[in-house]
Amino acid sequence: MKTTQWFTGASGNAIAADISGPVSGRPVMLLHGGGQTRHSWSRAHDALAERGYRVISLDARGHGESQWLADGDYSLQAQMDDLLAVIDTLPAPAVLIGASMGGVHSLVACAEHPGIAAALVLVDVTPQLEPKGIAHILDFMTRHADGFASLEEASLAVDAYNPNRAKRTETKGLEKNLRLRDNGRWYWHWDPRFISGDHSKRVALVSARMQNAAGRIDIPTLLVRGQQSEVVSLEGVEALKALIPQLEFVDVEGAGHMVAGDRNDAFNAAILAFLERHSPTPLT
Repeated sequence: MKTTQWFTGASGNAIAADISGPVSGRPVMLLHGGGQTRHSWSRAHDALAERGYRVISLDARGHGESQWLADGDYSLQAQMDDLLAVIDTLPAPAVLIGASMGGVHSLVACAEHPGIAAALVLVDVTPQLEPKGIAHILDFMTRHADGFASLEEASLAVDAYNPNRAKRTETKGLEKNLRLRDNGRWYWHWDPRFISGDHSKRVALVSARMQNAAGRIDIPTLLVRGQQSEVVSLEGVEALKALIPQLEFVDVEGAGHMVAGDRNDAFNAAILAFLERHSPTPLT
């Protein structure tokens, strides 16, 4: 059964997490993408816990139930420092599974702090990010600054952004990624300052740091791409393979950038097979 636990981040900030699975299991950390919450991993979390892993799904700073920072510092370094603060509390090196933004943090942390992880899974992210795909994501994230009149309206907006995914038949799951304010409108469950500033400059800096980090990764690594991704191209995959020779690659048919949400069955199968080969559980 999942329990909610609170960790302390690098700035003394509160970080919310869902935890389940046996205490003796290999720690697996699930790190969501920008603008998402820990609930994005719900089915993957459960599948990993059922296999005997000790699963920790985090809300990044400024996302979900984790604290919004008074100084608005949502930089790569600050978020990576939060990740390291949580890793410090674990009994053994974890498997890091990061989607998009979470993958950036995981890749850089593993390169700059060797020994923190037993294995790494990158979900639809490489140092070579496709500008049109990034622009599409940012357009979606900024388009609804005034919120939604209802969960149904929010659901329609998500369907329009991601037409490849099956249309929602209910909105209960979506409710976990939104918050209802006193004015009766629903807003995304993250601090709007997270995406303020010069996006093109930020993407360039992140890509450069990832590029530098990738060449230093020496642990088992898996890249899971959505075959219809706008963010990661096959050229980007090949470039990452050149930097990480041991890289394993799974291309998930019928999925876009939100791989775990689009094809959770195929996503779970890919990561479980990888972990069985490289990071079995329980700890020995």
